[in-house]
Amino acid sequence: MESKNIKKIDLASDIAKGTGLSVTDAAEIVDLFFNILSDGIAESKEVKIMGLGTFTVKHKNARVGRNPKTGEDAIIEERNVISFRPAKNLKTSLN
Repeated sequence: MESKNIKKIDLASDIAKGTGLSVTDAAEIVDLFFNILSDGIAESKEVKIMGLGTFTVKHKNARVGRNPKTGEDAIIEERNVISFRPAKNLKTSLN
């Protein structure tokens, strides 16, 4: 099975074909959507998109890790990470 990455321009092209908009207008819509999604995650720490899933921000505490090449201990600083939990219907459509 061949793996294909979907780029923003691919999304814009598909939106343009489906709606009759120009690719430029569709690209602006895609950019706007991703900006809204990013801002929503940053502000509320959780964004739910029905039928797709939930994006949440999780806090990870500092810990001691290990450099796999040298075996040396290294401190991994505390940080926030984005987590995605797919919606039930998305999970079932994959199987």
